[in-house]
Amino acid sequence: MILCIVDDLIFSIKISTAAKALAAPVFFERMPDMVLPRIREKRPSLVIFDLNSAKLRPLEVIAQMKGDPTLSGIRTLGYVSHVQTDVIGAARRAGIDEVLARSAFSERLGQILTGPSSTRPTRPEPGG
Repeated sequence: MILCIVDDLIFSIKISTAAKALAAPVFFERMPDMVLPRIREKRPSLVIFDLNSAKLRPLEVIAQMKGDPTLSGIRTLGYVSHVQTDVIGAARRAGIDEVLARSAFSERLGQILTGPSSTRPTRPEPGG
């Protein structure tokens, strides 16, 4: 199950449409005070953050997640404009597992929704 901390309407629709087409279990949380409680309740395999959302405070949530031993193992992925290097750096300092440019996120959305392990870079097998 994937939890999306996204309040951008265009990306919400994009994610919802792809999730329906792939029959991927995706839930959204758009209430700032409910983000951490929802993560604790759902125990998702992946949490997707719109790093540009001022309302949902993604950098604060990521830092809290990664500082909590019961949540720190949950994979996190954020997307942001590729020119916002300050936001990318802040997300990495907060402990996010992966940051993608908005365009890369859109291109890889199917892979992301069908399995969190597919968001990790693949390494060639030894001898292969």
